Amino acid sequence: MSVELSPQELGFRRPFNHEVTQVLRLANNNAGTVAFKVKTTAPKQYCVRPNSGVIKANDSVDVQVLLQAMKEDPPLDARCRDKFLVQSVLVDDSEESNVATLWSNVEKTNKGSIQEQKIRVQFLPPGGSTHLNGGVTSDEPPAYSSPTPAYGSPAPASSSDAKSPSVAESARSTASHATEATTTGASSAYSSVTNAIPKNQDDVNQQLSAAQARIKDLTNQLSDPQVRQRKVAETQEKVQQVVQQTQDTGVPLHIVAALCLLSFLIAYVFF
Repeated sequence: MSVELSPQELGFRRPFNHEVTQVLRLANNNAGTVAFKVKTTAPKQYCVRPNSGVIKANDSVDVQVLLQAMKEDPPLDARCRDKFLVQSVLVDDSEESNVATLWSNVEKTNKGSIQEQKIRVQFLPPGGSTHLNGGVTSDEPPAYSSPTPAYGSPAPASSSDAKSPSVAESARSTASHATEATTTGASSAYSSVTNAIPKNQDDVNQQLSAAQARIKDLTNQLSDPQVRQRKVAETQEKVQQVVQQTQDTGVPLHIVAALCLLSFLIAYVFF
C-alpha cells in the first residue's frame, strides 16, 4: 500500500543564494485510496506543498519541495544530512474529508499500518552533471518534523516592523523641517543686521536725517532732567553699538566720523 516515489533522492543545485525547487512525484499504484504525509529533518529549511493529502487509486500527486535561500553555500565537500520521510496508509473514501484527523486516528489506533519511505537530499555543484552521490552514513538524523506547508519565502514581518519605515520617515521629515526653520531664522537675522549697517553715503545721510528728527522729537519730550539723562544714556549706548558694528564690518572712516559727530551733537543738545 506504499506509494511510488520519483525521484528516489532530491538534488538541489548550487548556488543557494536564492530559493531552489524540486518536484517529488507520489504515485498510488494500489487499488484503494492512500493518504500521505511528508516530514523532514530540517523543517525550517524547506517548504513543501502539499505536505499531506490523499491520492486516489492509480493516480499521482506532484509535491513541490522548496529549499530556502541561504546566506552562504555550505562547503562543496560537506555531506548534506537532510532527509525526507514519506508516510502513507490505505484509507476508506469516507475518511478523506479531514486529513489531519485521519492521521491522528491512524497514529493512535493503527500505527503499524503506516508505510514509511526515506528520501536523501544532495547538494549538487553548479552546472555540470546531475549525478546524485550515493553512500550511507552511520549518523542518526534528527527527528522528522512536518515542514512548512506554505510555498514561498519566510513569514512577513510583524505589524510593528511594518510600521517602522513610517516612523523613520516621520523622524526624518521632522528633522528636515527643524533644520529648514533654523536656517530660515539665521538668514533672517543676518539680513536684519546687514540692512542696519550703512553701505554708502546715501545710507549715512538717511540715517543722519532720521537721527536728527529723532533728536528734535526727544528735545520736545524731555522736560524732566532725570528722564533726559536716561534718554541721553540710551542714545549714547545705541550710537556706540552702531559705531562698533561699522568698525567690525570695515565701514569707511568718513562714515564712522559722521556717526561720532552725530553722537557729539546729541550730547551737546542735551547737555
